[in-house]
Amino acid sequence: VLMGIVLHAVYMMSIFDIYFKSPIVHGIDPVTPRITPPAERLVLFIADGLRADKFFELDTVKKPRAPFLRSIIYEKGCWGVSHARPPTESRPGHVAIIAGFYEDPSAVTKGWKANPVEFDSVFNRSRHTYAFGSPDILPIFCGGLNHCSWSSYPHEYEDFATDASFLDEWSFDHFRGLLNKSNKDHVLKQLLHQDKLVIFLHLLGCDTNGHAHRPYSSIYLNNVKVVDKGVDETYNLIEEYFKDNRTAYIFTADHGMSDKGSHGDGHPTNTDTPLVAWGAGIQKPRLATSESSTDIGLRFVDEHRHDMPTPPAWDLKSIERVDVNQADIAPLMTTLLGLPSPLNSVGSLPMEYLNLNKEEQAEAAFANAKQILNQFLRKSQLKQSRSLHFRPFGPLTRHHIFVEEIEKLISSRQYEAALHSTQDLITLSLAGLHYFQTYDWFALMTTITMGYLGWMVYVILHVLKCYTSFLATPYETRLKTGANDVRNKRVRIFGGLLMVLFSVILLIERSPPLYHIYLGVAIFLWTAIFSDSSFIQALWRALQLSRLILIAKLMAMCIVSFLILELLVSSFFERRIYSGVFLIAGIVGAVVVSCNTPGLSMVPAFVWASCWFISGFTLMPAEIPDHTQLVVFSGIILVVIAISVRSFDCMLPKQDPWHRIISGLKHKRGVSWRLFISQIILVILSSAMVWISTTYRAQRRQLLLFHQLINWFLAGFSMVLPLFSSHRLLDRLSSIFLGFGPAFLLLSIGYEALFYSALAIVLISWILVECAILYLPFSKTQGVGLPDQNTVDKEDTRQRNHRFLRLSDVRIALCFLILINVAFFGTGNVASIASFEISSVYRFITIFNPFIMAALLLFKLFIPFILVTCAFSAITNLAKLPRLGCYFMVLLFSDVMTIHFFFLVRNTGSWMEIGNSISHFGIMSAQVVFILLLFAITNIYTKDIQTGLSSHKEV
Repeated sequence: VLMGIVLHAVYMMSIFDIYFKSPIVHGIDPVTPRITPPAERLVLFIADGLRADKFFELDTVKKPRAPFLRSIIYEKGCWGVSHARPPTESRPGHVAIIAGFYEDPSAVTKGWKANPVEFDSVFNRSRHTYAFGSPDILPIFCGGLNHCSWSSYPHEYEDFATDASFLDEWSFDHFRGLLNKSNKDHVLKQLLHQDKLVIFLHLLGCDTNGHAHRPYSSIYLNNVKVVDKGVDETYNLIEEYFKDNRTAYIFTADHGMSDKGSHGDGHPTNTDTPLVAWGAGIQKPRLATSESSTDIGLRFVDEHRHDMPTPPAWDLKSIERVDVNQADIAPLMTTLLGLPSPLNSVGSLPMEYLNLNKEEQAEAAFANAKQILNQFLRKSQLKQSRSLHFRPFGPLTRHHIFVEEIEKLISSRQYEAALHSTQDLITLSLAGLHYFQTYDWFALMTTITMGYLGWMVYVILHVLKCYTSFLATPYETRLKTGANDVRNKRVRIFGGLLMVLFSVILLIERSPPLYHIYLGVAIFLWTAIFSDSSFIQALWRALQLSRLILIAKLMAMCIVSFLILELLVSSFFERRIYSGVFLIAGIVGAVVVSCNTPGLSMVPAFVWASCWFISGFTLMPAEIPDHTQLVVFSGIILVVIAISVRSFDCMLPKQDPWHRIISGLKHKRGVSWRLFISQIILVILSSAMVWISTTYRAQRRQLLLFHQLINWFLAGFSMVLPLFSSHRLLDRLSSIFLGFGPAFLLLSIGYEALFYSALAIVLISWILVECAILYLPFSKTQGVGLPDQNTVDKEDTRQRNHRFLRLSDVRIALCFLILINVAFFGTGNVASIASFEISSVYRFITIFNPFIMAALLLFKLFIPFILVTCAFSAITNLAKLPRLGCYFMVLLFSDVMTIHFFFLVRNTGSWMEIGNSISHFGIMSAQVVFILLLFAITNIYTKDIQTGLSSHKEV
């Protein structure tokens, strides 16, 4: 168990060494384009959260929402769509525009709030930068720059309850104030008249209004007009101030906005942003022709085709449209100012936007290509300096030939050929950057996979040796005689030497300390496996001597188990899978009980109905709507189910097989009805307090301290009562069900309260099905509700209280894993809004306290797991299974899923997609501790459960 905890804890960290390494490298030489800068200054407008369609399309009266910028498109500049790559969030969008590279995946370690590695940007390269806008964006680029003057409004201005267009006006007004101030400040005026000047206006209004009011609202659409008016006034102000026609202007957005008022994923409403450029060095408008759309079949970073048609609603089909990747804007800005591109930029210069002659185009493109090539060469140099066996990137092993060829083409004035060659060099350099970014992936992923496989084999061997009847006397004799001691010792020595050898190699390559641990754990496990070669040989001989039918059963069980586990993996992405699983399970369970139950019984119908009832919950939305009446009604359902279970237990005749299994041979009618009635009263009081507490909140009245104390008392006291209930199986389980009911009801806001009851009756059905499989067949032939006691005694030679595991017991572990996942996904999951609906805790605490509130929310998620584990413990008690052996079986199956999720971890996409992929892997990796913790907690409630088998004197 300790080894499993260490392995999973270490390997959980491996994804950060594989998937989340920063692509940023330092020590790169800048490349200045050998051209005369077409502009002395550049003005960058970024309208945060502005969708391309809402900007370009005409309004309801067929007039443009941004009349000034549309006039620029028709008369002075160039336009298109800038395609953003997910995550479509503010920080990565601005980094792509200003620094030229996409999301640094290592930012996950900073909670996506900041880039953990310093990076270069257009602002760094400028002679001076003036910036105005949001306090969330400006410090990322201007915080540490001496040659950057910036001003931002307070965080309190970002108020979602108001029209946020005043934030944009703030930026425009403060820039106007800067120019006015320069008329009296000669030093400032001198700075403003320098070349290589960048002016950045960050406009947050559209983003804030989009979140608060949605992008189709009148407030958002009016904000587009506010932005257009501000850009118009700023343009005229600058042209009048400088009067030299040496200013370039770029207007764009960092990301769009979905109809729901959110952003982050790869939907076109989030990735498509407007781009309008005009001024010094910018190409004039050109009429669109049938040949305008080139590179048919190629795609942008958001997977949109290069030849996407312009929507008719935009009314811009007559003007040539030039789409770009968002990172392409950075080299466009630096080329206009004659600056080197940001050192880590991966953008490709959009030549269609530049008004340059052919020679200047070739020189600018060549500088862009050399800058990306320098990144590649630096990464190659760093990797080669740390590798004993370096594998270069083949296509660029003779990169100098590419450079020399382009130099010759430019010298001989073959500019078109030079442009094509530079594009080829950029493509190869980007491929080389990806090659070195993933250079260690194969070795690391192989090591981690071998470690997991070694752990799984080690667990299988441990279970076979300790929890099955496979250990035969000859094998035990060989162990005692030490016949294989020499061979085992050699294996251990070889494993130790191998570990030392690889550690020395990793030290020479200056690999991180965790690399040593990853490899060491894998070698240790496989050494431990092969050092037990005598057992492996005995296992192999046993398989060779086994009957064909046994091998077929083993293979079938492995295949079915694997398919079920893959289905569980898929359920993390599609909850509705469980609906189909339970529809099938209801039919199968009913048939199994019918075939094994003597005479007529309502149990098969109960099994079928319970499974079909719970199948509906995974079809419901994860965002749980408030429904107080349903929560109160769920409390009544909870009481009815408890009374029904207790009645079923008490009304069974003594000679009935179900009674002999569940209640024991000695039927005690004197159960503590007082305790049972007390628990029912607590549940009813909890339902009443749900209604009272919600009513107080609805009336905007402060929840009384007295009410809060009652709720705390009901939840806490009810969880203690099951410890004093009868030891009989159904008595104890129904008491546990009632004991956690008040807490769950008080923490519920909607249909999840009903899910609690649905899960409980499914668990009862599971117990009944297992009883039918394990014991009822014997009642038909022997007239007893117990299996062959002599068989149990002969098998169990080591443990008095447990029998050995059989192949068929795999079924129980798989069912437990399915139900644990259903408990997790039945009403959402920890990554959903539903699980962290803050109103769930208002009946216990109303004053904001993040620690208590988080603890209550997590406890609410924990309760269904406790129910499932209690039922599992009852079944292991019924079947006389060793709980630790079952734990290892469950862990084995969960690790199959862990390996799958290991390969599904993503470092691209929206933050939610990246975070969910990490969560899925982390959740499965944590099963080693989580399930053990569940076993420990539920053992308090289930350790003294008695069944018909456990009360039988012969056992």
